[in-house]
Amino acid sequence: MDIILHSIGHVISPVKFPERVEREDVEAQVVIDPEWAEALDGIEEFSHIWVLFYLHHVVEEHPFVAKVHPRGRADLPLVGALATRTPYRPNPIALTAVRLLRREGNVLTVCGLDAYDGTPILDLKPYLTPGDCIPGAAKPDWVRDIQE
Repeated sequence: MDIILHSIGHVISPVKFPERVEREDVEAQVVIDPEWAEALDGIEEFSHIWVLFYLHHVVEEHPFVAKVHPRGRADLPLVGALATRTPYRPNPIALTAVRLLRREGNVLTVCGLDAYDGTPILDLKPYLTPGDCIPGAAKPDWVRDIQE
């Protein structure tokens, strides 16, 4: 089945392609197209939101492969792409939970967004607890290795 999605905005970020995005300290703006601005009403009451975006540079740069070494590190196991956060996916979409710092009209200033300047935004969703936080969720050893 073919699915057609449309961008609802874009990212303004100091991080330009192909720099590596270290999302923890990146402050960026999510600019929502004016026709969708009213749909933001109430979002400023949340401390965190999910940002869904289109990995437009991936489409241009790299074909999908079924197995990858996480983060391109040969010292980590070769695993299925869908078991990782690789940007090289069958459908190049991404999501990131970010801290919402402020809303000014149709512009959201966020911290922690791992998207490049100009990245198309597909959707926003509020971060909800307890549903979006699962205590004790399991993860493989290689994920712990990356996070340390």
